[in-house]
Amino acid sequence: MTGRPLPLAEVGDEQVFGGKAAALGTAVREGLPVPAGVALSVHLVAALAGAGSAGEAARARVREAAEELGGPLAARSSAVGEDGAASSFAGQHLTVLNVRPVDVVAVVLRIAASSRSESALAYRRARGALPEPACGVVLQRLVPAETAGVAFSADPVTGADEVVVEASWALGEAVVDGLVVPDLFRLAPDGRVLTQVVGRKDRAVVPRPGGGTTTVAVPPERARRPCLEPADLAALAALARTCDRVFGGPSDVEWAAAGGAVSLLQRRPITTLG
Repeated sequence: MTGRPLPLAEVGDEQVFGGKAAALGTAVREGLPVPAGVALSVHLVAALAGAGSAGEAARARVREAAEELGGPLAARSSAVGEDGAASSFAGQHLTVLNVRPVDVVAVVLRIAASSRSESALAYRRARGALPEPACGVVLQRLVPAETAGVAFSADPVTGADEVVVEASWALGEAVVDGLVVPDLFRLAPDGRVLTQVVGRKDRAVVPRPGGGTTTVAVPPERARRPCLEPADLAALAALARTCDRVFGGPSDVEWAAAGGAVSLLQRRPITTLG
């Protein structure tokens, strides 16, 4: 039984839909600002490569779900054990942005294959007896990000009671993939800015016509300007602290901002804190 794509609000079983989807399901039910999306179970993802009527039915379900969401989409891995307290798999599994519904099946199969890459399997081995890779996938509407990045509800190195934000222009892959030196902000728990260091944001990752992304140059005057205002930072501090309350521990949040609103893209525990 492969099942059907499930709206994130209905997702709860990590063993069926993976860690990222389960966390996003909790976030949606708690009223956090999560982009609309669906989760594909590990069984449905595994069925996509199958032959015969079962494989075709699985592919049709995924294409239909993508068309109902509308494009463009973000497709993110959601493996069993991913984004957990002991193993985050950050950077190990594939995320694909600006996905057209017509391309969604091929993209999902690429993401599933990334869970069995040499680096992902080595990560599993280094952390002991983790289950064999079982990869679900989350499909969401792509946020047309003006700024994006990561936020930690505690300093991930020292554990200090500060919100640490890293941010850059456009899509967050510029920060996550280390393409830029992002702006760095340290905030008090109430959102007040304690320190601000403007980075070198000379490149930005943006949607490419026809699907996927491309990297473009950022004009020097914009690259040297802070990409977040105090109101944005206060909203991010509030989001990070709300995640702590909902999930019961310090939070590592990926976010995107557009039109004055901040969206939660994914949440995981801060695994560097002992």
